[in-house]
Order: sequence, then structure tokens, then C-alpha cells
Amino acid sequence: MQQKNDSLGYTRIRRVAPIAVNTHGGRAKCLQRLVRLDLPVPETVALSFDAVRSLADGKALDISALLKVFGNTPLLIVRPSSEDPDWGGPGAMLNIGMNDVRHAELTQIYGDEAADALYLRFVQSYAIHIERLDPEEFETDSGTSTRQALKDALDAYENETDEPFPQEIEVQLIKVLRSMARAWSGTTARLLRQAKGAPADAGLGLIVQTMSFGVGPGECGAGVIQLIDEETGAPLVRGRYKRQALGRDALADQSDVMYLTKDKRGPSLETDCPALFDHLSEITQLCRAKLREEMQVEFIVEQGKLAVLDAVRVPRSTRATLRSAVQLAEDGIIPTSEALLRIPPRSLTELLHPQIDPAAERSVFAKGIAASPGGAVGRLVFSSAAAQLSEARGEACILARRETAPEDIRGMHSSVGVLTERGGVTSHAAVIARGMGVPCVVGASMTINSRKKTITSANGETLHEGDMITLDGSKGEALIGETKMLPPFKDRWYLQLMEWADAIRDIGVRANADTPADAAMARDFKAQGIGLCRTEHMFFEGDRLTVMREMIFAATDEDRREAISRLLPMQRSDFIELFRIMQGQPVCIRLLDPPLHEFLPSNRAGAKELAEALDMPLSDVTRRIEWLSEFNPMLGMRGVRLGITFPQIYEMQARAIFEATIEASKLGDPVVPEIMIPLVSAMREVELVKTLVDGVAAAVRNEKGADFTYRLGVMVETPRAALRAHEIAQHSAFLSFGTNDLTQMAYGLSRDDAGRFMNTYVQQGVFPEDPFHTLDVDGVGELLTIGAARGRQASPNIVLSVCGEHGGNPESIAFCRAAGFDYVSCSPFRVPVARLAAAQLVAAESKVSPK
Repeated sequence: MQQKNDSLGYTRIRRVAPIAVNTHGGRAKCLQRLVRLDLPVPETVALSFDAVRSLADGKALDISALLKVFGNTPLLIVRPSSEDPDWGGPGAMLNIGMNDVRHAELTQIYGDEAADALYLRFVQSYAIHIERLDPEEFETDSGTSTRQALKDALDAYENETDEPFPQEIEVQLIKVLRSMARAWSGTTARLLRQAKGAPADAGLGLIVQTMSFGVGPGECGAGVIQLIDEETGAPLVRGRYKRQALGRDALADQSDVMYLTKDKRGPSLETDCPALFDHLSEITQLCRAKLREEMQVEFIVEQGKLAVLDAVRVPRSTRATLRSAVQLAEDGIIPTSEALLRIPPRSLTELLHPQIDPAAERSVFAKGIAASPGGAVGRLVFSSAAAQLSEARGEACILARRETAPEDIRGMHSSVGVLTERGGVTSHAAVIARGMGVPCVVGASMTINSRKKTITSANGETLHEGDMITLDGSKGEALIGETKMLPPFKDRWYLQLMEWADAIRDIGVRANADTPADAAMARDFKAQGIGLCRTEHMFFEGDRLTVMREMIFAATDEDRREAISRLLPMQRSDFIELFRIMQGQPVCIRLLDPPLHEFLPSNRAGAKELAEALDMPLSDVTRRIEWLSEFNPMLGMRGVRLGITFPQIYEMQARAIFEATIEASKLGDPVVPEIMIPLVSAMREVELVKTLVDGVAAAVRNEKGADFTYRLGVMVETPRAALRAHEIAQHSAFLSFGTNDLTQMAYGLSRDDAGRFMNTYVQQGVFPEDPFHTLDVDGVGELLTIGAARGRQASPNIVLSVCGEHGGNPESIAFCRAAGFDYVSCSPFRVPVARLAAAQLVAAESKVSPK
């Protein structure tokens, strides 16, 4: 018979009791499901979120009515029941109701030692966790008998509180319930669960359950059982059983613990009690099938009879979570759409990068912003040259810079990790590191002295060049010394999940790839083409950088064209290799974007070296560098402005693309390159560049006697381009929204400097999130929506995409899909994240299950 009394604040758990995860918590709902499976669950009552909030506020609860559910002289256990088990909660409290009378009764049943131990354990837990007394007062000296320890604990309680230990179960229970309710509502607990994704007002339910004793005559004990390995997800029976024990003693205390299955290392439940083991295995398999999850079952054996106290989702690694979801789907227990929804997209980065072993000791040197995930171990270096030398010697290194510049790219390629003192999640170091798949921490709490080649932490510790450090790009930490690493995993379970994802998602996912190595990585991660190839990164290699600088310092147009003619075969070979790797898939190439001064040295030593290479006076080189420098380079002569001012550069790049198209098409499917004009703000800019590109295409067709097609589009990075998209679209095959720069210009905020105050802004509610990390759907999103609508109005078949770092963000993908974008593009290592996130949007809407 159902018993429910909302006015009293509790619900007796029965088959048809009104228990829900969002009103009583996940543990309460799980226990109800166990009851519905006719499993031997002790009598249980659930307190709702509202009842627990009332307790925390000091309101009354009819304890006497609640206790009537449990009959005469019960001993009880109270457990937390939050909406999501990952949010945690107060620890369980066992043996509530233990007093002098009950102790005497249990002595007759179980003997002195067992009864004394039960009473002592309760007194200690109650004093420390409920009354908040000094734990040292309740420590037990070695050699002291349990009976004497119990007497000492009761005396200590009375001395500390000036009251004898409470004997009434009503007093004990209400204090336990109120203490746990208030612990949940405390500031520390709230911040901890918010860090795990819980809302600030997340509720807590409480479970009150009859104690089952794993102590006494006959076969008695307590244990836990699960059917998978928590690290790999592989199927196996795992757990522990301890005789004469309570609760989770088998996990907390490893002395005298038995294995569940037959084991050479010691006794096992399967050997000693085969019928009991078989029954326990059947129950756990039933829980897996009916609860549709890999469960860890907590059980008690009392005089040979089995009782199930609880069942929770097996705590496990990302790798095990993924394998479990896929296996449950393959076993027909859950649909594939649900398997997709069970994997947080961002967790895939843990599988695709080397990671620091969670069990390893961590000696944190500095903390910063987690800019690119994964772990790496290497020796500290402070310059690109040192990084390249280290790579040549076969030594792993981590590049430390105040902030990186384009000239550091070679050093970044030679490093296994990047650490910077400045910058945010979309700083130069962060963007390039993510594209390369290299761990990166930016904005770290440290001071770099490049001259002395040292790093000093916030607490005064100093590291020198050559010291070994570990970088955790997933947590944003630099660690002292070499830390144990775990290799990346991309097994059949991962491949199956991604196959299911690709079968239902309805928005494309491309990769940002600047080099052939990036393209190969993108192809490996099943990107549907390259959505952004930043050609400037191709010019920072040693020989190319020299020619680029010669072009910049050319005194006449003839000299400039001569230098550019030497860059042509280099660009052409790069594009041929890109097209070969991405054969049959689109490749979108952005014409040169950064200002020319980024290709020049930033210090006197570099200027002197350049003067020697060009055989020019140092004063002339210095003046030229100063002339090219700008007060605000982000808003200066870059992008299309550079191409219109120095058209020879874009002419060379267009020729290289078209000649590479002809060559690569001979190797397989015809190549259709996409050419993207950066930093456009006016229709006339597009008209000028289109005329130039079309002219080069005609010339190459005539010279080579070969035909080809191409698509010309615009990178929408300025607010004006978004607002005038209907004009720009008339001359464009596609509009690709570069949300990094668009966010900067919409906010009037430098992404490289935002890290200095962004945490303060988020904490004080100025911004809900860092807009460079999560797309600002209200402001920047409105620009995207306006641009997309106006672009489609002028050209209904125009292709729309996002190619900023937001393209790999699950929340941003949801926005882009809703706004009708055709694809997103992100760094190669974020492609799997984007693929899964896109599939989850469809799965959540329709629960599609591909065959």
C-alpha cells in the first residue's frame, strides 16, 4: 500500500509512490526502481527537496510520524539524494537510534565486541559530523579495548557539550537531517557542486532507511559489486566483500577484505558462498538491464540473507563511460540516440590527447587558463630557436613565453607544450596550439625573465631553462618535474559512437588546418573538408620568412614582384599537398590576413640579424619596421586592405591556388578550391579582389590549357560586413563568419588582453561567460543572425558557416544549427567534439536511432 504525506515532508518508497529525480533526487528514484524489481530493499523513506530546504531553514518535521513507518526500535541510515550523483552531497550517517538500551539488546544478539563497535562508530560520527566537535577528542588509542574506547567517547561527548549523549532516536534523527540539509546549503558545498555543473539552487533529497546489519552469527558482511572495469569499461565482475562489516566498509578498509570472484590472492565470496555469489550476480545483471546503466550495487548479508541497500552508477573514466554507452546500445538495452546523449562532447578531448594520470602526485607550480587540452612532459625552453635545437636533439621541450607572436610558430611546432604569462582562450598561443593539438596554458600566475631564462611562480619558486616540467592543458596547470602520463585512446568503441553521430547529424563539420600535417590530422578526425586555411602560417618557415621579408623591404614594384615570384612555388607546393590529402573534399583558403609588421623582428637583435641578411644598414631596417608598425594592428592595414594596397600578394596566392588545383586534379577527383577574402567591410573591396582573382584564373587557364572551377567568398569579421551582408553576398559564393575577430570588434575588446579582467567580469555578472570561449548569442549572435538572414535574402543558395574557435563549442553549434548555418569549422582536435555535439542536437529532438 502506498503511503505518502507531503504535509509531513516525506514519502514512503513503494512501487507507485510519487518519486521523481527532480523532486527527490536520483538515489530515491533508483531505490524505487529496485523496489519495483522486487529486490530485497530495506524499508525506505524519501524526503523531498522542499522538505530538506524547510529543514535547513529551521522548520519542523513530524519525526514521530516518520518513525512509525519503521516499526519498533529501529536503527536507521540517512543518505543524500541529489538530482545528479556527480554533484555529491553530505556523507551517509549510519546507526541512528543507537543508545544504551539498544546497545544492550545488540550485545545479547551479536556479542560484546560487535555491539560495542557499532555504538562507538555512531558516537564518533555523530559527535564529529553532526555536533561538529573536535575529532581529536574522539580518536581511539591503539591498544585500547573497544569497550573502553566507547566509554571514553561517551565521556568526551558529555565533557564537550555539557550534556549526555542523546538517547532518543527522535532527537538524533532530526539533528542528523537538519545538519545534512544545512551542509548542502552552505557556501562551500554550493561552490563545489557549481564547479561540477550544478545550478546554484540545486536541491537535495534525503533517504532514511532501515539499517541492515552485516554483523552477527552466521554469514554476515557488507560489500559492493559492479560488472565493468571503471578505467576501461571492459566487462568483469569487480568489487569487495568484508565479513562482519557495515555499509561501504569493504571499500574503506582493505584489511580482511574478500574478493568476489575466485582469486589466487585470497578467499572469495564465489568460493565460500557460491549460491550467494550467483544470486548477487543475477541481481546486478538485472539492475544493468532494467536500470539501463552499469550499476555498482551496495549489499548486506545478514545470516546468509542478501539485502540490497543501494545502487549507483559506476564511477568511471571517460573511456569507460564511452565503452559502456556503446555496449549498452549494442546489447539492445538503450537506443543508439541515448548512447550519443550520454557522452559529454568535451570529454572526448581526454581520449584524443595524452593525459596526466589522475592518480599521479601533482606539484603545481603555476595556474592559468586551460587553452588547449592534453598533457605533456618536457624541458623548459624560452625561445623558438632553443625549441628547435631541442627537437633536433630528440628532447621533448615546453616553450615558455610572455606571449607568442607569429615568429614563434616554428618553435611551437618543435615543442610538446606551450606556456605563456599572458593571453586568453583566443590568444595567438591558444589558437595555434589548439590547431596543432599541443597542450597549452596561457595567462599563468608566474613571471618570465627571458634574459635570465627563468620562471618565478606567484609564491616565489623559480625554474630555469632545462628544468623538467609537466603541462596540463586540460586543467590549466604547470607542474614541477615529470608526471606519469596516460596515452590517448581511439578504439573501436569510439569509432562506433562517432559512426552513429555522423549518421544523424545535420550540420557539417570542417577543420581549420594551416599545414599538410594539420590537414592529415583533420582527415584522420573525419572532418568534412577544411573550413579555414590561414596562409600566413606558411610564410614563417626559415627560407620563406627570409623571402617574405625581402618582399616587404623591396624598394620598387619590380623588386617586390621578383621576391613574390620566389614565394609562388613554395605556396603552390603547399596547396598541392593540401589538395592531395583532402582529395574529394572542400578546402577553403584564406588570403593573407595579418599586417606585414608581424613578419618582421620585434627586437634589436632580430633587426640586426635581418639587416645582415638583407645587406642593409641597421638604421634603414629599423626605420622600415617602425614605419610598418601600427598603433592598433588589429584595425590597421591587414586582410583585404593589404591585398588592395599590395595586389601582387593576392595575385601570387591566387595563381598558386589555381596552378595547384590543376596539378592536384590529375591525382584524383577534380579539386574545387574555395578562396576567402579576409576582414571585408565593404562591397567594393569584394568587387576589387574578385576582379583580380578572376583575371588570374583566366590567365592560368590560358597558360596551362586546362579548365577548373573555384568558389570565392568572404570572411565576415567586422560588424559592418554582417550588417551589409546583402550587398557582399551578391559577389560571394559563401559567407564564413570569423567569430574571433567579430567578437573583438563587437565588444571593442582585445582577446589577448581580456584575460586580465575577464574572471572578475564573469564573477560579477557583467558577462555570463567569457565571450571568446562561449559565443555571445545575444550580441555577436545577433550580428550572425542578421548577416545570415540578409545574405540568404540576397543569395538564397549562399553557403553559411562559422570558422572561429567557437565552431568547436557545443553551445555555439546549437546556435549555428538553429540559425540555418551549413557547417562549422574548428581546430582538428575539436572536430570529434563538434561532430558529437551536432549529433546530440538531433538525438535530443527526435531520439533518432540509426540502423
